[in-house]
This record gives sequence, structure tokens and C-alpha cells, in this order.
Amino acid sequence: MQKPNRLLLALLAVLGSTTAMAQSSVTLYGRVNTTVERQKVGDVSTTGLFNNSSRFGFKGVEDLGGGLKAGFQLESGFSSDTGASASTFFGRQSEVNLSGNFGMLRLGNFFPESYFATADYVSMHNHDTGSSSDALYQDPVWFGGTNKALGTGNKVAYRTPSFGGLTVEGAVILKETVTGGKNGLDLAANYNAGPLALGAGYSKIGGDNQFALRGFYSLGQFLVGGYYQRNDEDARGTRNNFRLAGAYLLGASEFHVNVGRANAWSKISNSAATQYTLAYNYNLSKRTKLYGYYTRVNNGTSAAYNVSTPGQDFSSLAVGVRHNF
Repeated sequence: MQKPNRLLLALLAVLGSTTAMAQSSVTLYGRVNTTVERQKVGDVSTTGLFNNSSRFGFKGVEDLGGGLKAGFQLESGFSSDTGASASTFFGRQSEVNLSGNFGMLRLGNFFPESYFATADYVSMHNHDTGSSSDALYQDPVWFGGTNKALGTGNKVAYRTPSFGGLTVEGAVILKETVTGGKNGLDLAANYNAGPLALGAGYSKIGGDNQFALRGFYSLGQFLVGGYYQRNDEDARGTRNNFRLAGAYLLGASEFHVNVGRANAWSKISNSAATQYTLAYNYNLSKRTKLYGYYTRVNNGTSAAYNVSTPGQDFSSLAVGVRHNF
């Protein structure tokens, strides 16, 4: 009688797993993005192969019934030029969430939505990665003062359902028992109405905060967007930052241009900088593209955007391949 019992248990296990699969789904996704570049920092030029935020991840959702769903997302970065894994395996994202008619509750490690609502939205040609990424936007993950890291982990967030195209998300970043640490706050809003898309973001930790507004408009083959950011920090004072971006789409081809200007910090003289990028993308498919760009950052004598030594300028001429899966 043991063999029939074992067969029955095996059958029940198969049926149980089939039911679970019918109620939930898991997706493997990722991106491999690599460039060959001629970079120049000050008077020193280097030719090399560079990773552009390559990553892979898993995400899934389970239908709990009654409109309630449970989901998760785990994402890890790796270096496409060397194959090295990230020092924190799921450092890019590790969250669990519950969603329904009430919106979404998120718990875990994920990047501030204030960034996605503003700077990332207008970084069109290479998704704000690599040497041509926006060097002037003050990333809300890190502010200027000591123990003022907003970070990505230990977050509790709530996202509203869409109200006529408007969604809002608020997050609290818990510093737990870190010495000198303070809890952080991150807020984001997105509004989409046909060709017009607007966004806003606000982040604060201690005496450091940033606020940004974004606009984006699509008119046929022409895309144009921009943002304004205001920073106020204990260590560096205040600063205004602007960026405009445009694209023209022609079949498989994309022509991109963007320019940004960061004014000087009020407590640091000669710390202003300008960045501009010219880029061309050719889409081999919906998932794969070839691209090239030239980007340059002109730093003031006390500015160090994209460089380690203040006052040095940065530039890069690059060609690359990006594949999404």
C-alpha cells in the first residue's frame, strides 16, 4: 500500500503546484548595456569598455481574490564589461507589496520615486545610465552632509490609485539604529493626460532637501521635456538646476539632444557646471538597439561633476549596444 500512497501524494503535490501557478506568475527580466568609449578627464584620455547599469531581476504577482494582489521584485546589478556581480546582490531592489483598489503598499529596498518622476523621465536616449547620464541632478539617495544618506533601503511607501491620470506616492526611509541617522521622506506625483505628462518630487532628511518639477510633451515624431530642481543643504547651501531634452523619431532612428545647467552652490563659489549630450539610437528591434553619443561636462573651478578633482572637465565619445530581455 506504500506505493499507491506515494503516487497519491505525488499527484496531490503536482495538482497543488498547478493551482499555485494558476494564481501567480514570476517573470525574469533584465538589461545588458555596454559601451566602447574614449573618455577624457582633464588632460588625460582613456579608451575602454564600460558597463551602463546592466541588471537582471525577478518579479511576480499573486491574485489573492477580491481585487487584492501580492507582489515582489528582486533586482541585482552586474558589470557587463567584466561579469562581476554587485557587492549587495539585490541592492538595486528587493520589495514586497500589496495592491488593490486602495492603491499599493510597498515594503523594502527601492529607489526614490521622486527621481523617476523628474530627472529619469526626461533622460531618453540611454535611460540615464553610463557616462552620458545626468551628472547635475542631485540624487536624493545622497545629500551633501555627514550621515545624510537618504538611501534606498528600509522603506515603507504608499502609492495611490490613479485619479484621472494623477498618482501620488509617499515613502518613509527608516534609519533604525544608525548613529546620527535621521528618518527620510520622499514624495512623488505623476500626471498623464495624452501627450502631456507632468511630474514632481520632494525629498528630505534632516536639514537637507530637494524639490523638482518636470514637464514632458510628445507631438508626433517630436518629444520634448525638461525639469527644474531646487536644492537646500546644510553643508553646501542652495542651488538651482535645469535640464532640457529633445528627441526626433524617424523610423528606427532616434536623434537626441539635451543640455543641463547647475548654478553654483550658495556656500561654494565657482561651483557651477554645464552638461550637454548629442546622441543617435538605431533600434534593431523593440528590445535591442545600437547607439552612439558625445557628452561633455564643463565644471567650474570648485565643481566636480563626473570627476574626482574639482575644476576638471569631462567628456566621452561612445558607441554601444543595449539589449533588454
